[in-house]
Amino acid sequence: MSDTAFAARVEPHRPELRVHAYRMLGSFEDAEDAVQETFLRAWRSREAFDDSSAVRAWLYRIATNVCLDAIRRADRRPRARTLSSLGEVAWLQPYPDRLLDEVAPPDQEPDALAVRRETIELAYLAAIQLLPPRQRAVLILRDVLDFSAAETAAQLDMSVAAVNSALQRARSTMRANQPIGRNDAPPPEPTKDELELLVRFIDAHERADVAAAVTMLREDARVAMPPHPYWFNGREAIVQSLIVGLRDPGEWRLVPVRANRQPAAASYLRPWGGTKFEAFKFDILRIEGGKVAEITTFDATLFPVFGLPAILLDQARDAT
Repeated sequence: MSDTAFAARVEPHRPELRVHAYRMLGSFEDAEDAVQETFLRAWRSREAFDDSSAVRAWLYRIATNVCLDAIRRADRRPRARTLSSLGEVAWLQPYPDRLLDEVAPPDQEPDALAVRRETIELAYLAAIQLLPPRQRAVLILRDVLDFSAAETAAQLDMSVAAVNSALQRARSTMRANQPIGRNDAPPPEPTKDELELLVRFIDAHERADVAAAVTMLREDARVAMPPHPYWFNGREAIVQSLIVGLRDPGEWRLVPVRANRQPAAASYLRPWGGTKFEAFKFDILRIEGGKVAEITTFDATLFPVFGLPAILLDQARDAT
């Protein structure tokens, strides 16, 4: 098979394989590496595979095993059985919605779309990192990708009974780590009210208005800042961090972005006495009951992946 023919068969699957690897690994950069390794392994074994109707399952099998190898190699798994904060998952990174939009769900049913959103949210991505590697793979293949127990067993070289047992244990762990305030599955996309709350969040941040920011927070709200191992639990603790974080560094400009199907903003900071608004951080919000339940803050490493400039110009902001 020529390189051109091989690429034509596998490249259409890149977007969904990248999302699969991201769910497995929790890191966008690691997911990119995993997909590259998947295609390399597939290319090496291309002559042994000639069933074009099963190419997707073949690639998923390879990608899943690439991820399992990466997890074992890096030994990336929180030691606790429950998460106190997303900050405990130091390798967690955001995922741009513009790349999620490249993956067409198998159907457009509201329930299926809600599952797609819930299982790409940061809270889910962090919780699934608690699972042993094979449990993690089983949960994603069965509950997210809707592979049958038999198909999953074939993917992982397990028995159907072992797959069912692993799935039961994985679901139990995930229930124990359900996000605070979450009673029902989220809607397929951020709602109008959630996006309006994001606008208010951006306005309060730019004006360094701590009082306004506090009114948007749940009493039990949390802030985490992967890869840093510290976090703030509860509104009172968050207030103290806001007093320093909003007022002391300089002047802020925020741009609404789309990440992990959650309301989010990219922040640019111009230090006092500075001349440029430079890329600084992402804030990704999880909203429950009309209030901010969780803020996860990331550095500016992935700004290029989101199509964001390193320096914010007024016209760039207006066009976003």
